[in-house]
Amino acid sequence: MSEAAPRPAVFSIPAEASFADALATELVRRFTGDPLALARGRILLPNARAVRSVTEAFVRASGAGLLLPRLIPVGDPALDERIGGALEPVSGDPVPPAIDPLTRQAELALLIREERGGSTAEAWRLAAELGRTLDQLLVEEKTPADLAAILGAQDDLAGHQQRALEQLGVLLERWPERRAGLGRIELTERRNRLLNATARRWQAAPPPGFTIAAGITTAAPAIAGLLRVIAGLPEGKVVLPGLADAALLSDEQWEALGSERPDDPQRPEPTHPQYHLKLLLDRMGIGRAEVQQWPSTSAAPDGPARSRAAAQALTAASFSHEWSRLGQEQRELGPVKLAVFPDPAAEAQGIALALRAALETPGRTAALVTPDRQLARRVGEHLKRWGIEADDSAGTPLGLRPPGTLLLVLTAAGAEGLAPVALLALLGHPLVRAGEGRLGWLDDVRTLDLALRGPRPLPGLAGLDRLLAQRHAERPRRGIAEGWERIRPALVPVEGLLAEGTTLADLAARLRETGTALCGDQLWSGPDGRAAADLLAAIEASPSTARLPVGTDDAVPLLRSLLDAVAVRPPYGQHPRVSILGLLEARLIKTDLMVLAGLNEGVWPAPPNPDPWLPVKVRRQLGLPGPELRIGLSAHDFASLLCAKDVLLSRARRDGRSPTVSSRLLLRLEALTGSLRRDTELERLAIVLDDPVEERPVARPRPCPPVADRPRSIRVTDLDRLKADPFSFYAKAMLRLRPLDDLAADQDAAWRGTIVHALFEQWHDEDQCAPAQLLPRARTLLAADDIHPLMRALWGPRLLEAIAVLADHEAALQEEGRRPAGAEVDGQAEIAGVKLIGRADRIDRIARGRDELVILDYKTGKPPAKKQVEAGFALQLGLLGLIAEADGFEWVKGKPEGFEYWSLAKPDKGDRRGYVQDMGGTGLLEEARRHFAEAAARWLTGDEPFTAKLQPRFARYGDYDQLMRLEEWLGRAEA
Repeated sequence: MSEAAPRPAVFSIPAEASFADALATELVRRFTGDPLALARGRILLPNARAVRSVTEAFVRASGAGLLLPRLIPVGDPALDERIGGALEPVSGDPVPPAIDPLTRQAELALLIREERGGSTAEAWRLAAELGRTLDQLLVEEKTPADLAAILGAQDDLAGHQQRALEQLGVLLERWPERRAGLGRIELTERRNRLLNATARRWQAAPPPGFTIAAGITTAAPAIAGLLRVIAGLPEGKVVLPGLADAALLSDEQWEALGSERPDDPQRPEPTHPQYHLKLLLDRMGIGRAEVQQWPSTSAAPDGPARSRAAAQALTAASFSHEWSRLGQEQRELGPVKLAVFPDPAAEAQGIALALRAALETPGRTAALVTPDRQLARRVGEHLKRWGIEADDSAGTPLGLRPPGTLLLVLTAAGAEGLAPVALLALLGHPLVRAGEGRLGWLDDVRTLDLALRGPRPLPGLAGLDRLLAQRHAERPRRGIAEGWERIRPALVPVEGLLAEGTTLADLAARLRETGTALCGDQLWSGPDGRAAADLLAAIEASPSTARLPVGTDDAVPLLRSLLDAVAVRPPYGQHPRVSILGLLEARLIKTDLMVLAGLNEGVWPAPPNPDPWLPVKVRRQLGLPGPELRIGLSAHDFASLLCAKDVLLSRARRDGRSPTVSSRLLLRLEALTGSLRRDTELERLAIVLDDPVEERPVARPRPCPPVADRPRSIRVTDLDRLKADPFSFYAKAMLRLRPLDDLAADQDAAWRGTIVHALFEQWHDEDQCAPAQLLPRARTLLAADDIHPLMRALWGPRLLEAIAVLADHEAALQEEGRRPAGAEVDGQAEIAGVKLIGRADRIDRIARGRDELVILDYKTGKPPAKKQVEAGFALQLGLLGLIAEADGFEWVKGKPEGFEYWSLAKPDKGDRRGYVQDMGGTGLLEEARRHFAEAAARWLTGDEPFTAKLQPRFARYGDYDQLMRLEEWLGRAEA
């Protein structure tokens, strides 16, 4: 390797070989006689992930210990990676330090807020996009002057694009001054300076030992310049991955890919798998014919033939007509199979099965490659059922790890004013109060959970104090006060987490302090905890975050974006033969089985991300690579991975929402080959693995307890439930199951009914039903701070209209001599061998001194229709009349003569008298007596089964539908 090459030393490792293994194997073979020679060389690699892959390849190739060459990442601006320190100049003028990525994004967000306003979270998102745009300009060595020259000539852009360009121009003018004040330069600019300085230094004085640039495909000018110098060094070599030679891509097809030269009439083909390599070679000034093949490229026997077929399949559309001249043997892809699954869950199941099956062969390796991180995580979880911890190179976003989720729910609880959902998510988090005392803490949290069910309380601790005191007064629960007393002190700092004037640095400091108080040091232990601690420390240490305001609407999305940008990878414990790889890592390695998954359009390849700052037209005029270049890179990776020993392609017919479309890459393969071989066994196995052996349809529930065990009491409100849905009555009365209200529930009809009944009860008890006091009480009710503004706006006018009508009606009744005798009156009576229990909303006497009674019931909705009463339902007033007839109301005695509904729902025909509905006289009593006696004889004193949904038309509530497994038998013919 010490001999000077007669031509530029540019090599290519074909797609059918494992790039990292071929590179390491040849170098180990060449330097076997001198163990120190390998250590004297250096290898430049694209990024830190490639350094890891090549390191592992050297370990495999050596079979024993060895001294590695220096592995230097040139850095990837898209990953915020810094260039390897080995390229730092030892002498001469030092290159200024680069600005920290977090500080840069915070400063850009501050500039965007100053320029266009808006929320901090939106400014942070736009700052990330602006940072990427700046990096692309710097990578291509474009200056703000180049952009300014183009901006003035744009007169045919859409209005929003023109505004974005104007704002970009202002930001590019202000940003250099702001950055200079920090004494830093851009990370990408520093990378360019180091690369250019290294190229000049090596060209003047070649470094000792060999120098290899391997796997670098970026065509940035600084990179291309350095690679050109390395290719001319006495012991320098440039090794490219998967460059198509003339056998795979004819000279005509190669030239048709186009170039970036303005005088080139050929339109560029950035989506072609080889375009980025042609662009790199053009910038290096090297022709494809000068590229040599790298030795030691072992691959599958059919690898070259498969490479040719893949190259034909992914050729430019203008050359696809040549497929008609290909023979059948030239269309074969060998051991490449396709598995199509109905949904992503089945796809993940099938992939896990394929990876698990590969491990049955000793020494066999397998890898999943997919850009779909959700699918990758699903497969990883499936593999854990067999105790396989896959080596996931991309790691897991910190926002999905326990410390990250703790910080998110802690921030959400502070931002939402200790709202019940966020509060209980925080208190029940596995890291909170972990260890000794955890069980007692969870008991208190469960008690608090039950107490907080229902509409959302007022914000903060004061709102929780008020709600819990109110709930305890309404229905005393054991342990509420004591549990809340133990929990409350821990929430004091949470309430002040996002006080007025909070900055991002303040939020990080408070999260650190509050998180430690809730979880102790366990929050910061392990890889996840250390990553979270490092992130918060970086935010606190940055001077820019101390000026970035954070409000309650910004905090959670801002923190989530920060956490998701940090990937956590366990340092050890993964399976040595199963990997989950992203496209960056998969470019350099091959395994015995490669599973290429998520082959749907919009996933692989991913659609180009629109740039909110630079329109496509402006990017093209600046000479920046278009967003379509990413599609070409994905196609190149796909073509290379197709050449592994065994390949499984997979896709799902549907995603979580709608049908999917096959990836254009997969469609090309199917068009070339006619059809790919299907792995039908895997498709079937993935579907049936979790299915039961035999289907056992559930029958309609008909519990039939012994007569002696059946309840001998019933509330008047439960008769409809007993007749229409006996199973629901059974679940409520015998199983004693009660549905829980939702947390932060809507202020629904049941809630409105509760507060309206309380309103009328107070009106009776405190005002003796004075008509003039009813409307002011309703206004006071609506003005309460616990009424939701939307409820106040929509329901308030209707309520006040109905209250005004009922107040006038009450005045007319009192003029006739009718007087209220009681409100919310409890009573009970023995009827048909069953105790009937009820509460009358109000009972009136027809006239003073007389014993005739009128029983009233308040309704926030419409009163029951006569058809319901005729069918034997909605007999609540009649049942209350039976109790009154039996003198069941202790302090209101008399004979029931009238029954009325007072409804707050506006009548359909606009009749003001429709707010009061007279249900008739004693005839209702007889109907109620007959229907009640019949129901009691059938289900309470008799032995009829409690059949589910006996009369679905009148079974209004679905509280027990899940318990009765309604969807499994409803509508199916019963045996």
